Amino acid sequence: MKITFKLYATLTDYLPAQARHGNRIELEVASDATIADVIAPYGLPMKLVHLVLVNGHYIAPPNRATRTFEEGDVLAIWPPVAGG
Repeated sequence: MKITFKLYATLTDYLPAQARHGNRIELEVASDATIADVIAPYGLPMKLVHLVLVNGHYIAPPNRATRTFEEGDVLAIWPPVAGG
């Protein structure tokens, strides 16, 4: 099935070069793929995987290893944000 994988801020550097400008990549994933499965090939340090949304809904860290997808889902990830 197809999903959209989006990375924001400094995480865009983990996407393939051709996908960095738009910060997204379309992926073909297995029907039993989890968020953790999608993230793994991109080498994202887990300490930088802070805010995880599927279709705009927050996915808590304990659920990321078991949450699967439906056709057309959008997985979006942001790193921790610092500022003052």
